[in-house]
Amino acid sequence: MSDTITLKAADGHSFPAYVAQPTGKARGGIVVLQEIFGVNSHIRSVADGYAAAGYFAVAPSTFSRIGKGDLEIGYTEADMKEGSALKAAVEALPAPGVMPDVQAAIEHAAQAGKVGIVGYCWGGLLTWRAASTLKGLSAAVPYYGGGMTTPEEAARNPQVPVMAHFGDQDHWIPLDTVEAFKKAQPGVAVHVYNANHGFNCDQRGSYNEAAAKLARERTLAFFAQHVG
Repeated sequence: MSDTITLKAADGHSFPAYVAQPTGKARGGIVVLQEIFGVNSHIRSVADGYAAAGYFAVAPSTFSRIGKGDLEIGYTEADMKEGSALKAAVEALPAPGVMPDVQAAIEHAAQAGKVGIVGYCWGGLLTWRAASTLKGLSAAVPYYGGGMTTPEEAARNPQVPVMAHFGDQDHWIPLDTVEAFKKAQPGVAVHVYNANHGFNCDQRGSYNEAAAKLARERTLAFFAQHVG
């Protein structure tokens, strides 16, 4: 069962979130953080996939604070330009920016027990930040988090177990920065695939079925260990 609900952050900001519920008792909660394309059909399908695996999945809009909470776009060049501009607008918000909304999603997911968080592209970066700054998490899995391998981000101190997925052909995240991240974060389980940026998204030309399948298997095993 799935639905779009309204959540409220600690500062009073209300925003939409897609919720997918498992059949029977949940193993725990999973927060799913969007790419730069909104909580679109792909992100909803990802949340549905975690619900099918037994988790209570919550996918919050991270564009709501700039008035685009209901945005859903695809993966054309024009869409990428639009999404990149919106991401830049959110990143330019005064601190703590969108993180209170992610915190509210974690707290909503906690009704199912322990909570893990997974994010893709920009959502991967937010997932990495959440692992270092937010409360109530038991595990975090960023997928090709754009920006998370910069020296500033790589210097963060994650408070929960983290598994990170990258592609060795990702021109947005150079492989040498991934290697530097690995050295800076020896406690993070880093996996690198023979794939491009966005390899998990079956709506993109960069989709890589083998890499997506292996990353999902590893992620589900990681969440089974740390979330339930």
